[in-house]
Amino acid sequence: MASVACIGECMVELRQAQGGQSAGQSSGQGQGGGLYSRGFGGDTLNTAVYLARLEVKVDYLTALGDDALSDEMIAAWNAEGVGTRRVSRLPGKLPGLYMIQTDAKGERQFFHWRDSAAARQLMSLPETDELLNSLMSYDIVYLSAITLSIYDAAGRERLFAAIKRSRLLGTRFVFDTNFRARGWPDRDVAREVFATAFATADIVLTSTEDLLALYPGESHEQLMARIPTPELVFRLAEPVSLLRFPGGTSEVRAEPMTKPVVDTTAAGDSFAAAYIAARLGGSDPVEAAQAGHRLASLVICYAGAIIPGYAMPPKKRHRPATTRQATK
Repeated sequence: MASVACIGECMVELRQAQGGQSAGQSSGQGQGGGLYSRGFGGDTLNTAVYLARLEVKVDYLTALGDDALSDEMIAAWNAEGVGTRRVSRLPGKLPGLYMIQTDAKGERQFFHWRDSAAARQLMSLPETDELLNSLMSYDIVYLSAITLSIYDAAGRERLFAAIKRSRLLGTRFVFDTNFRARGWPDRDVAREVFATAFATADIVLTSTEDLLALYPGESHEQLMARIPTPELVFRLAEPVSLLRFPGGTSEVRAEPMTKPVVDTTAAGDSFAAAYIAARLGGSDPVEAAQAGHRLASLVICYAGAIIPGYAMPPKKRHRPATTRQATK
């Protein structure tokens, strides 16, 4: 069975509620009278959950504290079918926290408290070498620019070196350019790290929103030319993806929305999960992008990063995945 390692950070999530509270979540009243519900989320964790729901074997690689909130996270991931055997637990540490505010159109704004979160130490632990050596046992290693932003330069170098070793044995590296300027010391550092990721990746999932923040004023063609990876998914501001892959290019449009947009949180994360699941299942890039758009279009009709399990689309059976081949 094909397997994926998702690397990153999960945080405590506080989001504005419309009143009342969701099952399994606690709520609190702020000084401004706003009601907030508590859950958990993070870009690569969201992708891991959706991968598990799409019946892909997936492990989440991160670090957590030894606190009750970290225990809740582990229990929630296990309940979703996300593997937790590679989660490091650090005594005395805590997970990070973020708050989501959404406007009337469902667009979101994030506020983070994460500077001392346990996940930031993942590349400098006694067990880090063992963790990184395990990457070669997976079919795909998936991480985002947010993942890379939480490590220091030495940690990123260590991670990239491990990914390059794993690719020699056939593991594919999927990089998602989920860019948040606040996580980087400056854009020059981000551009340098992105260039390394682009040169290393087998598949890049990106968007105009991410790349124009780093390379303002460039055309779609110029932005895509910056990415040498053989397989590229470039999502535009409208629900359209431009694809480049060995043997061709294509444009994939999402089906028109039939329900109102409630919250765009995790639209890209769910797209990534559906795309990866489809590619592992034997679908070509066009079919995979269609699957990504379908799931993302559903996810944005619900509040929060993870939609209720009953709202997931019917499972589609794909052709058997091809055998892993070492990268030449």
